[in-house]
Amino acid sequence: MYHIKIFSVGKTKEQWLTDAVNEYEKRLCSTVKFECIWAKHDEQLKVLSAKEKHLVLLDPNGKLMTSEQFSEFLVDQLECGGSKLTLIIGGSDGIPKELKGKGPQLSLSPLTFTHQMTRLILIEQIYRALEIEKGSNYHRA
Repeated sequence: MYHIKIFSVGKTKEQWLTDAVNEYEKRLCSTVKFECIWAKHDEQLKVLSAKEKHLVLLDPNGKLMTSEQFSEFLVDQLECGGSKLTLIIGGSDGIPKELKGKGPQLSLSPLTFTHQMTRLILIEQIYRALEIEKGSNYHRA
């Protein structure tokens, strides 16, 4: 079982987003244990992430990947981290500069999304990545 933590500034306020995130978490529950941790601001995000060993930083200036590349990247990161991984969603200004060297930087898109939408897109991409790894039809359906 994988253990993935997602750190983000701010909470999800829209029920439809919460419902969508819950759907993907439910689909993944036999493979991944998710823990979402909300920070009030960047300073709290830095404090929370200081205890984490294996980080991936979501930042607008990070590396763009295809879903297939992300699948390979995710599995590699989980294997390197002993099945544990912490993903940090940066605020509107990206990842705090103090965290920039703490792990690989990844961008989900050159477009700007709210942290709430980013969380949903990220969890869907995690689901897609693991389905690609399993060889299921989800990615091409």
